[in-house]
Amino acid sequence: MKIILTQEVSGLGTPGDIVEVKNGYGRNYLLPQGFAIQWTKGAEKQVVVIKRAREAREIRDLGQANEVKGQLAGLKVTLSARSGNGGRLFGSITPAEIVDAVKAAGGPALDRRRLELPGHIKTTGSYNVSVKLHPEVTATFPVNVVAAK
Repeated sequence: MKIILTQEVSGLGTPGDIVEVKNGYGRNYLLPQGFAIQWTKGAEKQVVVIKRAREAREIRDLGQANEVKGQLAGLKVTLSARSGNGGRLFGSITPAEIVDAVKAAGGPALDRRRLELPGHIKTTGSYNVSVKLHPEVTATFPVNVVAAK
């Protein structure tokens, strides 16, 4: 099955890529989740629009990615969340909340889709979060989750 990716799928490609996948994987997972659209000649023309939007968001080059990595290395990110006894959170911490906390701490604007969380963050404590800035550069920074007062 030939599809066009609309979001980044690890191990498969980036938005705008035209890839060949097994029928079940495309029909049962990628298409319903909105990660891809069915390939047609008309849809292939949309690839140009998707790639243009990606380039606007993307970090331009390796030097800029290393610069952003340096900014993240010295950053102290603290998130405050409601929690119950024993430090268990009511809900979990989302990538969007982490991106907002990085911005509030004076860090660079990040794309929430490029964050890699260490599983679901459902308790207070310190976590290491990675962000893929460039195909060759991945930055890791600590996120401290504390109980809201």
